[in-house]
Amino acid sequence: MNGLPQPPAPYGGPYRAPGAYGPPAPPGPYRVPPGYPAGRPYPPVPGPHGPFYGQAPPPVRFSEGVHRLHWATGPLRTFVILAVYFVLLGLPLLLARDDDGVVLAITPETVARFLVVTIPMTGIAVGVGLWTWLALRFRVDGDDLVVETGLLRKRTRRIPLSRVQAIDVVRPLVTRLFALAEVRVELAGGEQSEIALRYLGRNTAQQLRAELLARAAGLPGHTPEAPERPLWRVSGGALFGSLVLRLPVLGTALLLLVSLVLLLLYAELGMLAVAIPALLGLVRAVIAPLVMYSAFTVATSPDGIRLRYGLLETRMQTVPPGRVQAISIVEPSLWRPFGWARLDVTVAGYAGERQALSSVLVPVAPRQVAVHLVGQVFPGANVDAIQLLPASSKGLASGTAGAGTDDHVFVTRHGLLCRRTDVIAHARAQSVRLTVNPLQRLLGLATVHIDAPPGPVRVAAADRDLGEARAIVESTARRAQAARAVDGDPGRWAAR
Repeated sequence: MNGLPQPPAPYGGPYRAPGAYGPPAPPGPYRVPPGYPAGRPYPPVPGPHGPFYGQAPPPVRFSEGVHRLHWATGPLRTFVILAVYFVLLGLPLLLARDDDGVVLAITPETVARFLVVTIPMTGIAVGVGLWTWLALRFRVDGDDLVVETGLLRKRTRRIPLSRVQAIDVVRPLVTRLFALAEVRVELAGGEQSEIALRYLGRNTAQQLRAELLARAAGLPGHTPEAPERPLWRVSGGALFGSLVLRLPVLGTALLLLVSLVLLLLYAELGMLAVAIPALLGLVRAVIAPLVMYSAFTVATSPDGIRLRYGLLETRMQTVPPGRVQAISIVEPSLWRPFGWARLDVTVAGYAGERQALSSVLVPVAPRQVAVHLVGQVFPGANVDAIQLLPASSKGLASGTAGAGTDDHVFVTRHGLLCRRTDVIAHARAQSVRLTVNPLQRLLGLATVHIDAPPGPVRVAAADRDLGEARAIVESTARRAQAARAVDGDPGRWAAR
């Protein structure tokens, strides 16, 4: 390789060195001239992007200098403001109406009135768009992401990349037309912990995401992006079937059907008060998730779990290793004949609406795929190999609840119509506590809670005998302490 030493493989496996360590692989269909000496660099090929046909422009180094958002951010913000103005105020100004509010026509008076308001409004929109573009700057300084906002009053925020919980690349429908993307950096800390860079060029956003993930792992920023291994792709039929085959959805559909039949047979307009909410409920429960999770794929990579999904708004989400706090295998009763399951997760850093949008690791998949993915998230875990001891026969959870543990995870199972298997790694447990309600006090029972950050997954072993519950608390606390001593801080995982 030209006599130069090979650098270590940062992610394991064969290392694909950059051009300095050998001749670059010829892109696309390429024929080496006959008799060309082996080992020599490939000859330049004329092309639109550089000496090698199809060669991409040089990568952006975010640690060098200060960077701004894409220049199209300003015009795009201006367009959005003017579109909202035209719909809410501009169109009514342009149309003449009579005393009863009926639209008549466009007259010279309405055009003059429209221009008097629109011209200053256009100037304001252009100023806001330009201000938005100029007021945000960012750079990578060592292992920190530095974001500066404001023009008259500057504010600097420094984010340690070792504390990043997730990095998302989001492409709403409008920005996809302009080849733009939004980079969202999720941090622990609740509602105000998100850093959103709206908008960057698509390639620039991908490069920024790769550099932030590499530095968060403790690697140099120019480290090539880690390869990924596709694990599962959700088909459209399975996604639609899983959304429809749920008891609340079927009940709402039946209610809608009955209300429409009564409306048509008896002309009872009061049925609209039932039909319209039922229809909106079906849209929210079926249509919205169908659009949101369309083309859902999950892949595993050394830098975390990678998710890609979305029809109108595409999203690429990367959760670095160690950031998933707890995971739940959800199996509604109507899914079990098909062997389907859903994976819900709690990721530290997501809160409010962002948590609701990012709490699904896989919307539907065969159960064996879900169990395999749990083992990828919590290395060494095999949920099906753990024996779950049933809850006490004296409690209300008797027959449906169980709990078990091994050296890696603590597992609980509960639910009759919708069975949930909750899993938490010992290293992710923040506290272990025992609670007793009045009824449990009479029966000599208790519930053991293994606490993680707030989220959709709550791990609790309900209705255990009091002595057994105390033993679970002590055993789980010891296992958690030992696991944290081995795993350490999830930050800079590749440097350890």
